[in-house]
Amino acid sequence: MKFLNGMWCVKDGVTILKAKQTYEVFATENGVQITVPTTVIRDRGQTLNLPVLTVELFSPRNNVIGVRASHFKGVVNHGPDHELFCEKADTSVTETETEVVFRSGDTTAHIKKGDQFSISYYYKDRLLTSTGDNLTGMAYIKDADKNIYMREMLNLSVGEAVYGLGERFTPFAKNGQTVEMWAEDGGTCTEIAYKNVPFYMTNRGYGVFVNYTGKVSYEIASEVVSKIQFTVPEEQLEYHVIGGETLHEVMENYTALTGKPALPPAWSFGLWLTTSFTTSYDEDTVNQFVDGMAERDIPLHVFHYDCFWMREFRWCDFTFDERMFPDPKAMLARMKEKGLKICVWINPYIGQLSTMFQEGMDHGYLLKKANGDVWQWDMWQAGMGLVDFTNPAAVKWYQDKLQELIDMGVDCFKTDFGERIPTDVVYYDGSDPERMHNYYTHLYNKAVFEVLEKNFGKGGAALFARSGIAGGQQFPVHWGGDCSGTYESMAETLRGGLSLSMSGYSFWSHDISGFESTATPDLYKRWCAFGLLSTHSRLHGSSSYRVPWNFDDEASDVLRFFTKLKCSLMPYLFAVSCQAHQTGIPVMRSMVMDHQNDRACDYLDCQYKMGDNIVVAPVFNDRGEVDFYLPQGSWKSLIDEEELEGGRWYHRVYDYFGLGLFVNVNSILPVGKVDDRPDYEYLDGITYQLDPTEDGVKMSAQVYRVDGTLGETVTAVREGNRITVSVENAAYPWQAKAFGQTVTADKGIKEVVITL
Repeated sequence: MKFLNGMWCVKDGVTILKAKQTYEVFATENGVQITVPTTVIRDRGQTLNLPVLTVELFSPRNNVIGVRASHFKGVVNHGPDHELFCEKADTSVTETETEVVFRSGDTTAHIKKGDQFSISYYYKDRLLTSTGDNLTGMAYIKDADKNIYMREMLNLSVGEAVYGLGERFTPFAKNGQTVEMWAEDGGTCTEIAYKNVPFYMTNRGYGVFVNYTGKVSYEIASEVVSKIQFTVPEEQLEYHVIGGETLHEVMENYTALTGKPALPPAWSFGLWLTTSFTTSYDEDTVNQFVDGMAERDIPLHVFHYDCFWMREFRWCDFTFDERMFPDPKAMLARMKEKGLKICVWINPYIGQLSTMFQEGMDHGYLLKKANGDVWQWDMWQAGMGLVDFTNPAAVKWYQDKLQELIDMGVDCFKTDFGERIPTDVVYYDGSDPERMHNYYTHLYNKAVFEVLEKNFGKGGAALFARSGIAGGQQFPVHWGGDCSGTYESMAETLRGGLSLSMSGYSFWSHDISGFESTATPDLYKRWCAFGLLSTHSRLHGSSSYRVPWNFDDEASDVLRFFTKLKCSLMPYLFAVSCQAHQTGIPVMRSMVMDHQNDRACDYLDCQYKMGDNIVVAPVFNDRGEVDFYLPQGSWKSLIDEEELEGGRWYHRVYDYFGLGLFVNVNSILPVGKVDDRPDYEYLDGITYQLDPTEDGVKMSAQVYRVDGTLGETVTAVREGNRITVSVENAAYPWQAKAFGQTVTADKGIKEVVITL
C-alpha cells in the first residue's frame, strides 16, 4: 500500500504522523519502552495535543526481538492471533550516553537517544537492518477515506534480496513487488496466493515476522527503493526481528517461534495417483488405473479420490456416491489389499443439499451473518455455508464425520480450499472477521490434522493441504494449487514452492504435469522427473486422467524410473525429513538458503536443494536443455555419474531419463536396497555411497528408521588412498561404495576400509 507521491510529497488526503524523536527510554519487566512523539519536542508546551507512539521491545525467545508500536493501546483485540511458542529468553538492557541496547541472545536492538528516533538491529557485530530517518520509518497514517494504519519501514542494503512471504508465484526475490497478505484462490499464474505468511528472510541473514493474521501490505523496494515497508490497518503493529549466524539458524529460530513441522509418515513420500477433478469414475475405473500401474511395474502407494467421490451438489456430506460406490467400505478394503493408502478430498464448505447443512444450521455450527442468518452464497456449491471452527462443538462435529471415514479405511485427507473466507460474518468466539479471513485455514487444517494424529499417532498423520498461514507448516503436506500444463506454469510452480520454503514450510508438492489443460507427452515426462524429486509426488489433473499410458508409451518408463529412484533414495530423504521436523530447515529449499554468501545463488529459482547434499535442476523446455549452477565443491551426477567442479554454470542436454541431479561427493549418500516402496527398513542392506576428493575431510550422515527414530550414524574419512567408513549400531548388513568399489559388511561390523 503506497502513501507517498515521490520523495518529498504524500498522496492527496494522506496524513503521516512519523515517529520523530526518542523522547524517553526506560527498562521494563519484559524489555524496553520508548516514548516517541510525532514531532521533535523543544518545550513542554509541545507535549500538548500531540499524537505519541509507544514502542515496546521484548523477546519471546532467544535471538528474537519483538517490537510493538502503538498509537492507541486501548483498542480491544478480538483476535485471532498467531499461536506462538514462547520461552524465557536471555535478555539484558544496557545504556550509554548515546544509546540504549536491548539484547536477546546474540541479537541486539540499538535505540538511538536524542532528537531523531531510530533503532538498529544487529546479530553480534553484523548490522541486519534499521528503522528511522528524516523522511521514512515508523508512522501512524490516515488516508483520504479516514482509514488508519500503522506502518514500519526497514532499511534494505545494497544487493539485499527479499524472499518468502508465503507461497508466491511471482519472481523469487520479492524486490520491486507489492505483496498483500490476503488469501484467495487465484491459481499459480497471478500474484494472488493460497498461503500467505507475513515472514520474510533476506540474503543479509535475518528474518522479520509481522505478528498479525489480517491483511499485511508490503512495499518491497517499491515505494522507497531502499526500504521494505509493511502496514496493518490497526492502531498497533507488532513485528519480530529474527537473528542467526546463518539463514539456517534464522529459520530454526522462526520455526521455533511459530511451530516445527510434523514428520509425515514414510508412506506419504511415495507416488500418489488421483481420479482427477471433473472426470467420471467408479470402482472399475479406479481398478483400471491401479492395475494398469502394477502391470507396468510402476510402484503406486497412495490412491486419492477427488471431489466426485461424493454426489454432485452435496459437497461436503462425506458420503460416497452410492450410484458409483454402492459398498465403499468393501471397496476400500479391496484397495488396501493391493497395498495402497487411501486419501479423499474434503473442504470446509457445506452445500445446501448436503445432509450436513440442516444439521449444521440447527446446531449453530455454520458461520452466520450479524442478523443471525447462516452466511451462504452460490459460488462453488449451491447455497453453501462454512463450518465455524471457532466453535468447539462444530470442530468435534466435523471431526466425528471424518472419523467415520477413517473407520471405513481412509488414511488421509486432501484439505482443499480454505481461502476466500467472507468478512461479513459473525464468529462463535467473537473473532474479528477481517483477521480471521487468513487465519481460518489454520483452524481448518489443524482440526483435520488432530483427528488423523489421534488415530495414527505422531508421525502417522498427513494432509494434502492447499491454503496456509504462519504456523501452517505444523500440518504437512501442502501442495501448490492450480497450475497449468505448460513449462511456464511448471516454473512458476517451483518458484511458489521455493518462496514457501523460505516461509518455514518443509514439505511441499504440486500437480505433476499441471492441473488445468492436458500436458503434451514431452511436458508430462519432464514434470514426472521434477515431481518425483519433490518431497511429495502426486499425479493429478482437472478434466483428464493423468495415468502415463494416456500420454505415450515412453511415459510409463519415465515414471517408473523416477519413482524407483525416489524409493531408493528414501534413506536420505527420510533422514533430512526427520531433521526438518527437528530443526525446521526445509527439505526442498532454495539455493540461497544453503549458500547465502554465494552471490550466484541470490536469484536462482529454476533449481533447488533436496537436503544439504543434493542439487536438482529440472528441464523447463521441450529441447531437453538445462542451465544450472553448482556451488563450490565437487559434484557427481546421480544418473550418469558425470563429475563436475562447483563455483560455475553448466549447460547440458538430457533425454527424458535425465535432469540436473548432483550429489556433493564429499558427503555420504545413504541409498536403500528397496525401490518399489518408500516405507521399508532403510538400514537393512543399505549402501553408503561416497567419492571423497578431499584428503582428510571427515564426512558423516544419519539414517532414521521408518518410524522416525535414529537408526545409524555413519562417518567416513579419506587418508591418502584409504577411505575408512565407520557405522555406529550396525544392526543390519550394510555396504560402502566409493570410486566404483563396493565393500560389504555383515551385521555388527562397525568399520570397513576401501583401498583406492
